[in-house]
Amino acid sequence: MSKHTLTLLRFTYKKLKEKLTVSDSKKLFHEQFPYVIPGLYKRIVDEMLVELNLLNHQNEFTQDYLFCIGLTETFKDLMKGYKPERHLDLLFESLCSSTNFEGNKIKEISQTSQKEFEDKSSKDILKLLQEKSDSKLYPSRILNLGLYILILKYLDLKEKKESEINDILSNIFKNLKLSFNKAEKDIGIYKNTLSKMEQAKELIEELRIKDNKTAQKK
Repeated sequence: MSKHTLTLLRFTYKKLKEKLTVSDSKKLFHEQFPYVIPGLYKRIVDEMLVELNLLNHQNEFTQDYLFCIGLTETFKDLMKGYKPERHLDLLFESLCSSTNFEGNKIKEISQTSQKEFEDKSSKDILKLLQEKSDSKLYPSRILNLGLYILILKYLDLKEKKESEINDILSNIFKNLKLSFNKAEKDIGIYKNTLSKMEQAKELIEELRIKDNKTAQKK
């Protein structure tokens, strides 16, 4: 039996007996994803792993559709430009399995749920949100972002001012008994992170072009 198989068996047994620590999850993640993560994305991956590990420790946490949408869609947004792109599926699966989640199941719930909101009027979307969230939602950053992304994606807000959009978001969060003050902070940090990552990628590309030009002159 290989060392890799023994390691996975050991962690699988521990997963059945007790909750994994953050350290356990990190070890398991690197067993499953044995590749170097580019510096621009490493902090994001570390933060997601810690967040998922901590959520898994919460007895009241449930893997509802908004959490699944939030996780899959924020992962896509934050990992844009990641190379090699072929590693992304394994990266997502490793993040999930190393924190006691099932990546494929989360993707399936996210895709199925989003299809339910396609081609619906704003009124029907709001009604569907209420119906699908009839049980108490466990508040988390990932869930807040899932709801935010869902609203922006399927409600027609193109002609709305930012203040009007904030009012709509606030009402929806409150109707689902979620704190909009907390969500607003999560959304702000998320948008800021995406902006900074875009700036960093542009800078990296500019430096790459500059280095190539310098090399050609030599």
